[in-house]
Amino acid sequence: MFGYYSDLERTFSTVDELRRRMEHMFGDVSPGALATDTNYPRTSVYDTGSALVLVADLPGVRDADIDLTLKQDVLTLTGERKVVAPEGHVVHRQERRGARFSRSFTLPCKIDGEALSAELKDGVLTVTLPKAPEAQVKKIAVKAG
Repeated sequence: MFGYYSDLERTFSTVDELRRRMEHMFGDVSPGALATDTNYPRTSVYDTGSALVLVADLPGVRDADIDLTLKQDVLTLTGERKVVAPEGHVVHRQERRGARFSRSFTLPCKIDGEALSAELKDGVLTVTLPKAPEAQVKKIAVKAG
């Protein structure tokens, strides 16, 4: 019976060593690993009629680490998610990685560049892009004759 537990212990020890080696190997990926994911952050763009609204999931990203630019009809979202252990803490396991990201969106219409707004709340960025007056749909009243 003692030999059985000894063999079992060696097996678990070997599996644990393999796990540590794999974590070390994959842990050496650069901090900007997500930057190669062209779909990060996940976004949606809505048309309300008078504005376009972009919503992006940015958990763990601070507002100070986000940069939004609008040049002609291209909105660019760049930023960085920083993952730092709190002061005085020792990291035993780190699956969350920091990352730099950049996404550009070609907008389907002209935007009023003076009336833009952006808000980051609960890890969700909402960017409101009011349409330029000439890009808004105009209703035409039809009179019976």
